[in-house]
Amino acid sequence: MERIVILGNAGSGKSTLARAIGERLQIPVVHLDTLFWEPGWVEPDAEQFRARVRQAVAPDAWVCEGNYSRRTFDLRMPRAQLVIWLDTPRTVCLKRVLLRSVMNRPRPDLAAGCREKLDREFLTFLKYVWTYDNDYRPSIEAMRVAVGGHVPVIHLRGKQQIAAFLDSLPAGATIPYSSNKGEQHHA
Repeated sequence: MERIVILGNAGSGKSTLARAIGERLQIPVVHLDTLFWEPGWVEPDAEQFRARVRQAVAPDAWVCEGNYSRRTFDLRMPRAQLVIWLDTPRTVCLKRVLLRSVMNRPRPDLAAGCREKLDREFLTFLKYVWTYDNDYRPSIEAMRVAVGGHVPVIHLRGKQQIAAFLDSLPAGATIPYSSNKGEQHHA
């Protein structure tokens, strides 16, 4: 039984890691952006979004990627068995976000009818990516601790650490972690 939450900046690799873990462990992948956004980047009713998340994390096994801390941590963290923080440098995140926007390809981690494009809203999004570590991550981490401080956390930074983590997972096996409350592991 696996329930994993992946957190990190936009462009940090949350979706890619979630898909890799889901494939490796044969568990469903939950992309919060696909549950949140309506076509054309329209926000849903708050309770509608929460109902979607509640249903997605009801099974005994899943890997869920995305922040949405104030909106969903109370639904996800009490059930989670592991939190993975991706500590990807903001320059890498910014480069990835710019590249995927210029390429403008459909992404499996976005809702239908939502494509990133270079416009005024995108410039605001780039500012979010650049200031994430200072302006957003501390409040996300505080909320994580408040709601899911009992859940073990690992921090992964860079392709080598992520690859080593994935290589440590036997196909269909459980993720090794310490049950010591609040203990943090660095791969």
